[in-house]
Amino acid sequence: MTHPPLVCVQTTIQAPTSAVRAFADALAATKSALIVVGDAKGPDPESFDVGRLLTLEDQHLLPFTLARHLPENHYARKNLGYLTAIAMGAPCIYETDDDNAPLAQWSPRAERVQVHPVRPRPWVNAYRLFSPDLHIWPRGFPLERVGDPSTWDHDDEATVECQAPIQQGLANGSPDVDAVWRLVVDAGVDVEFGMHAHGFLLPAGSWCPFNSQSTWWWPEAYPLLYLPSFCSFRMTDIWRSYVAQRCLWELGRGVVFHAPEVFQQRNPHDLLRDFRDEVPGYENNTRLCSLLQGLGLESGPGSTATNMRRCYQALVEADLVPAAELVLLDAWLDDLSALGHARSV
Repeated sequence: MTHPPLVCVQTTIQAPTSAVRAFADALAATKSALIVVGDAKGPDPESFDVGRLLTLEDQHLLPFTLARHLPENHYARKNLGYLTAIAMGAPCIYETDDDNAPLAQWSPRAERVQVHPVRPRPWVNAYRLFSPDLHIWPRGFPLERVGDPSTWDHDDEATVECQAPIQQGLANGSPDVDAVWRLVVDAGVDVEFGMHAHGFLLPAGSWCPFNSQSTWWWPEAYPLLYLPSFCSFRMTDIWRSYVAQRCLWELGRGVVFHAPEVFQQRNPHDLLRDFRDEVPGYENNTRLCSLLQGLGLESGPGSTATNMRRCYQALVEADLVPAAELVLLDAWLDDLSALGHARSV
């Protein structure tokens, strides 16, 4: 079987946007594949003429246990796109959404990259590593830390080469920030981050949320793709990122943040609704990370599935997510095991 060099996974409930079409063209130029995950609200398959659309009906027919458990009208249905890409033999999964268009510099990335190592610190505001004078922070960053200069002290120009199975790209235009930033700081102009030739590698013990807007994943990290269903819509990819970082540390890896390769043409949002959806994060992001950091996890290859379940079990015990989340996580891990990602729990 011939595998595509890259599989891109997106979600949408509408007809192909100009951003989706631009990505379809960019992917076709590299002989890569596009999977688009729909939901109960759409899109209409008759009007969708790019990539492989997984309608809700298609999803129910997939040979994955998780398909029977995921709630409808929820972003976490993207999990089925990840599983489909893994089943296709994807050597790399790139995820984005229907309001992100590729910049001219977008191209498939390598897992092994040259980076600036960030000096250890509890929290890193990755956005300000790229633009220190820009008062901005990523969605999911603790509000009590946004004014702390230690979170964006610039590192020296030293670089190292590292294996980075999760790489987060920033977005120009309307980047992924929280509702507080949009309500209080947003000046209504397009944001443009600095274009560093190398990204920044966060060491073990240093936290920064990453999102699902322009993110690269390689097989070592595929289990960590799992998006939880039983938390707010605005926290699902953020809390996933914190679990993923904690588990990466046990593999001797860290998350890399790199310069923008997409321009976000943001879909309309109700900012007050976004704010309400983000309240669990404002109140609990620091607590959640402290809880994860204190867990005794297993180190080395083969530990990820066990560690993920321990992380989510701890979140259940702390009343951050309900026990029903473990049913979906177990289905995800079983499906991965059936696809050749051994489960050790």
